[in-house]
Amino acid sequence: MLYKTLEFQNVLGQKVKVIEIPVVARNHQHYFMIQARLQMFISQLYNQPKATSSFSFRDYLKQKMEWSEFERLFSMDARIRKNHHTNDDTLIFLPACARNRDFPC
Repeated sequence: MLYKTLEFQNVLGQKVKVIEIPVVARNHQHYFMIQARLQMFISQLYNQPKATSSFSFRDYLKQKMEWSEFERLFSMDARIRKNHHTNDDTLIFLPACARNRDFPC
């Protein structure tokens, strides 16, 4: 599975880094859930500054998702490599507000 990293500045101007953001196709069953959770996570980090500056989106999802769904999402590596038929323009990893820098999300 492909992962992306996002860096932005929070409300106080501190640099925040979100790592391990899964990249999935728009027609993937978890597309909407990943988009919604990522937007909530980024909004939380933007508005509530923390002492640390690097966060794992994968760890966040592990806490928020049912374990069976989490395993299904993150155990797709072999299946994706075998059946990869999507082109790059259908891959996503950021909510619209982050792409447009229209914070807060």
